[in-house]
Amino acid sequence: MRKLPVLAAPRLTLRPFLLSDAPVVQRLAGQRAVADTTLTIPHPYGDGMAEAWIATHEGEWTRHEGATLAISEPELGLVGAIHLRIELAQRRAELGYWIGVPFWNRGFATEATRTVIDFGFSRLSLQRIYAHHMVRNPASGRVMEKAGMQREGVLRRHFYRWGIPEDVAIWGVLVEPSV
Repeated sequence: MRKLPVLAAPRLTLRPFLLSDAPVVQRLAGQRAVADTTLTIPHPYGDGMAEAWIATHEGEWTRHEGATLAISEPELGLVGAIHLRIELAQRRAELGYWIGVPFWNRGFATEATRTVIDFGFSRLSLQRIYAHHMVRNPASGRVMEKAGMQREGVLRRHFYRWGIPEDVAIWGVLVEPSV
């Protein structure tokens, strides 16, 4: 794998993050409403955290472990992020994403998810892409469903977020066999 790709979606561009994106990442991901339904976004989101996170992306891609891309809309700029945690030996990846609160309910997560699923199957030769969401966040489940994923089950009290056990729904999609 070479450099992180740039992927085109109908309304969006999925591109590598730049260090200059850090202030926007801190502002958007730092909102409690975004951090509340993720496991990895800290709150509060302190100075330097976005830069440190962005600095990990190239190495992760080079090691064939992950692909993290900025979700960008031409007029709005950076609206969120999408990530594949890649397990090449198993030909699968876990998908995750976040969208800044001002950009919720515009279909950006669904469009980015569809694009990354296609990328995973066509360019990375994955056989399975899966994702999870906290059951208390059904909007994320609707994104996964609209992107063609199937709900596979619920893991009860599977994660703790801020000391509270969370049930998570697991979704997956398999590559379509070629005929």
